[in-house]
Amino acid sequence: MGDRKQARDGEFQSFMIGRWPRLMRTAFLLTGEQHAAEDLVQSTLEKAFVAWRRVGSADDPEAYVRRVMINLHARRHRRRLKEFLAPRDDSGLVREIADTGDRIAQADDRRALLTALAQLPARQREAVVLRYWEDLTETQAAEAMGCSVGTVKSNAAKGIAKLRAIPGLAETVTQGGRK
Repeated sequence: MGDRKQARDGEFQSFMIGRWPRLMRTAFLLTGEQHAAEDLVQSTLEKAFVAWRRVGSADDPEAYVRRVMINLHARRHRRRLKEFLAPRDDSGLVREIADTGDRIAQADDRRALLTALAQLPARQREAVVLRYWEDLTETQAAEAMGCSVGTVKSNAAKGIAKLRAIPGLAETVTQGGRK
């Protein structure tokens, strides 16, 4: 029994180490603050650890954990916690280091994009982050958000339309977005 527990703990640890950067990026984009993102990822991984038998045997453990993260974030948002993607004073903000293949990182004014993203309603922000930053399919995003593919399409389209309406961002959103 002890060997199985150690093996399960080792499997979870490998999963956690391998997914930490991507989970942090997603959490940062959802919450807008480094500390809130760390709290969200830690809470997510805590829930995943407790249910690791079920999570580890899932077809796609990463999708399962992403769904847990979206649900935790949605619960916090429902409690009306304030979220800021671009603090007024960003001197203490730890800058995200973008993946080399991250198209959004190529944008000239990342701060303006994060500020615009912060203005989107939570569901639109979730859809845009999952579809365009995380590059998930509509089906994967729907699973993560716990809604239909149509809802993801609608929220993503509305979010992108709002971003395109902001002067100076239209080119960035068009280059990074999908049709």
